[in-house]
Amino acid sequence: MLAVLSPGQGSQKPGFLTPWLDLTGTETRLRWWSALAGVDLLHLGTAADADEIKDTARTQPLLVAASLLAAEHLPMGDVGLTAGHSVGELGATALAGALSAEAAIALAGVRGREMAAACALEPTSMAAVLGGDADEVLAVVEKHGLHPANRNATGQVVAAGSTEGIDKLAAEPPAGARIMRLKVAGAFHTPYMAPAEAALTAVAAGITVQDPARILLSNLDGTAVPHGREMVQRLVRQVTAPVRWDLCMATLVDLGVTGVIELPPAGTLSNLIKREYKGSDALPEIVTLNTPADLPAARDLIARHGSIGGH
Repeated sequence: MLAVLSPGQGSQKPGFLTPWLDLTGTETRLRWWSALAGVDLLHLGTAADADEIKDTARTQPLLVAASLLAAEHLPMGDVGLTAGHSVGELGATALAGALSAEAAIALAGVRGREMAAACALEPTSMAAVLGGDADEVLAVVEKHGLHPANRNATGQVVAAGSTEGIDKLAAEPPAGARIMRLKVAGAFHTPYMAPAEAALTAVAAGITVQDPARILLSNLDGTAVPHGREMVQRLVRQVTAPVRWDLCMATLVDLGVTGVIELPPAGTLSNLIKREYKGSDALPEIVTLNTPADLPAARDLIARHGSIGGH
């Protein structure tokens, strides 16, 4: 079975969509989606600098657009599973057939704006906790009044909460762990995002959904979600709930995924999988799809590991 993965915030790079403009229809599609998202996706993906695309309100629809653009050039009918990290779940849900591309882009625009607004309400931040004993790391995070916002892999937990709590964590890290502060606007995937969740709930109630046409994993618990309306509810809840990418990776193994394509801007999720399953028979063959030059390798991987029969 082959899985297609959509990365989340932090994976973006200046100009990463520029090579895709050589493909017919890309520019017009970006202009249409810009109208839906309320931001200039064409500018953001080609000419904007790192600071501009770090803005949550801009980054989130940009990343969803990138996934959807690249996937248009793949034989998605042979893909057995989709999943995304954080905002990447919106792209994955559309690629699974549960949302239209337009709905995913519009939701990403609302999500980005509302999360940015929630970040402005009080000083919050995030920091990666790398290494250390898993139970001790979680205990120390809780001790400092923080939340485990992302549990990405073994030895990689992202703590989030008040800036004061992050300062305390940096000063008193768990044994054997190092702290890396993240350049983000605030404490994503924590109760601090409750205003954004409320706003998304109101908008999502009016969206037309379908049940997914392929396996679609949820960040909440790594499980496959068979119903489109349930997935949209999970997408809304995910704004304040931890991302359990570790459980999503475990499900890839449980389902016998043998091939993975990471959509642009690719690399982050692929590296997590490589580190988690290094030297293991469970390590799938991976293609990082960053430019149109990577499309032949991605199509070949789908042909060899497609959902029909798999191997």
